[in-house]
Amino acid sequence: MTPDTYMTDVRVLDHGFVQLVDVMGDDLTVANSARVSFDNHKEEFDGGDVKLIRYLAKHNHWTPFAHPQITLRIKAPVSIRTQCFKHKQGFVENEISRRYVDFTPDFYHPEFRQRPSKGMKQGSDGLLECRDGGGETSGGFATHPLYRSYEQLIKQSLRVYEELIASNVAPEQARFVLPQAMYTEWYWTGSLAAYARFYKQRINSHAQWEVQQYAEAVGKIIEPWFLVSWNELTK
Repeated sequence: MTPDTYMTDVRVLDHGFVQLVDVMGDDLTVANSARVSFDNHKEEFDGGDVKLIRYLAKHNHWTPFAHPQITLRIKAPVSIRTQCFKHKQGFVENEISRRYVDFTPDFYHPEFRQRPSKGMKQGSDGLLECRDGGGETSGGFATHPLYRSYEQLIKQSLRVYEELIASNVAPEQARFVLPQAMYTEWYWTGSLAAYARFYKQRINSHAQWEVQQYAEAVGKIIEPWFLVSWNELTK
């Protein structure tokens, strides 16, 4: 695989994305950062490096995996951004600030899911079902009567926001009316080790479905650059 075939832009949800901005390092970087302990260095990656990386991952020697750095640009709903930002170690983020911008944002339109069963306090079950006039059962956001209420609320919030901006209210205050469904964007730079931890936790079936989609997109972008290390860190 050559850099020309790497994925650099993965669409997520209805308006979101994960985009590659920059990559520093590769599998050889990981191996050489461990090898320096013995004052050794190699110029080309080979089977010995595969064995070394496998050993490092198996025994949780994580610092060599912290040297490669990846920068992504991500667009996600505010509530999903919050889940991403819970991952602090090895990450730094810079986000669009609605103190400074007042353009019309995008909003997430999900498919409604049912509350979790068996007394669970978080998560969700299958799609919420409703019946149309003919008694047919269907699932999903677009067919549920609450769709209109949801969309009306978003439109009302946006209308009030635009009225506040038009009335010369400071954007840092006008933004208070915008709901968590609003999309935001940020630059996210982290080590290979940090992204692997994020991926493993958020790709899990117990994570919220939406953040799972972002974890999957992150994996699609990063894996080709670190085929051996990513496999060992995330398997």
